[in-house]
Amino acid sequence: MKKTIFTLLFILGAVISFKAQENDSSFTKLYENYLQLKNALVSDNSTEVSKAAIGFAQATSAIDFKIISEGNISILRKDATAISQSKNITTQRNYFYNLSKNMIEIAKRFPLTSETIYVQYCPMAEGYWMSDEKEIKNPYYGAQMLSCGSVELEIKKPE
Repeated sequence: MKKTIFTLLFILGAVISFKAQENDSSFTKLYENYLQLKNALVSDNSTEVSKAAIGFAQATSAIDFKIISEGNISILRKDATAISQSKNITTQRNYFYNLSKNMIEIAKRFPLTSETIYVQYCPMAEGYWMSDEKEIKNPYYGAQMLSCGSVELEIKKPE
């Protein structure tokens, strides 16, 4: 229930005005750090997950609060910090679930990259994540169920 409320607040608190920016480097950096975090989870390496989460949390500092509210950035930073502080891969994956949900909402509203973003879903984890490739590499189960999931949505750069 808490996660649902935070997600709804996140969505409702999303930017009211956005000046179309072709490829805002702060968003690109945030997305790149997200991918590093996702890939570390795929490789089942909790130490690398922690490092990637620190990088992601640092990347949130570059986002302009005029584009995304400080509250929304704080939600992302909170999940990333929790991931970085945990040494347990299962706990890290649990926080990644909410972080991904919120990042997907951002990706739907803002150009994070000039490439297609693939929103993927694992029915076993009941969780979504973003990828820069169609091939499924499941961050929720790693090597245990690497290819479990499907592409649910493709987010393409607006023309």
